[in-house]
Amino acid sequence: MWAEARHQKIRSLLQRHDRITTEHAMRELGVSRETVRRDFLEMEALGLLQRVHGGAIHLSDEPPLDKRNTIHVAAKKAIARAVAQRLRAPLTLFMDAGSTTTILARELTQLSGLTLITNSLSAAACFTESRPAPDSQVIILPGSLNTELFSTTGSSTILKIQDFHADIALLSPVAVNARQGASSFLHDEAVIARAMSAGANETWILADHSKIGAASRETFCPANRIDRLFSNHAAQDADGYEDLRGQVGEAVLV
Repeated sequence: MWAEARHQKIRSLLQRHDRITTEHAMRELGVSRETVRRDFLEMEALGLLQRVHGGAIHLSDEPPLDKRNTIHVAAKKAIARAVAQRLRAPLTLFMDAGSTTTILARELTQLSGLTLITNSLSAAACFTESRPAPDSQVIILPGSLNTELFSTTGSSTILKIQDFHADIALLSPVAVNARQGASSFLHDEAVIARAMSAGANETWILADHSKIGAASRETFCPANRIDRLFSNHAAQDADGYEDLRGQVGEAVLV
């Protein structure tokens, strides 16, 4: 079997199972352990999977925002409330675009003394639906319109982020694990989150249990630079949670 055909077979296995062992791949492909290891290395370099002890895991992509808004809603609301309860104004906050951060924005409309800097049009819109406190403000970052994420993106967005310094970056990744840290599937999302993290005193990651232990294409914050990780109690059952908890500054489960 040619390498290209093996890679396609491995991708199919990962799409069905999310995680496969080296032995499983050997049986399915009818090749040696060294061949599988070499395939895993090549596919990891191409951003098609992540190698883990004993095998490989699927790199998570992310559905459109309108679909994300219907997934794990109760967990995301609990995470948002927990984050809001730990914010002590006055604060300047970065916030990226995502379903969890949009839910958090609704919580933030009830707080005073905040300056929220975001590329999320959905998050900004929350402050038009509920009148914010008079001493809070929202700054929408400029850039090109991303219609799937309802956000701004591009080089002008990054440059404007670099004009600010925030107390906390509130970021919602596609996946987060001990080895890779917080990651996104799309490059444009990753570079914005990375710039926000770099420009803030602290980075708080908001990730429900489905994202814990998972991996995606591009890291934007290593695990040991995550100051607080917010998730729900089901995260404790996720593969890799204990390793991740040992890397981050604090894990908050709700």
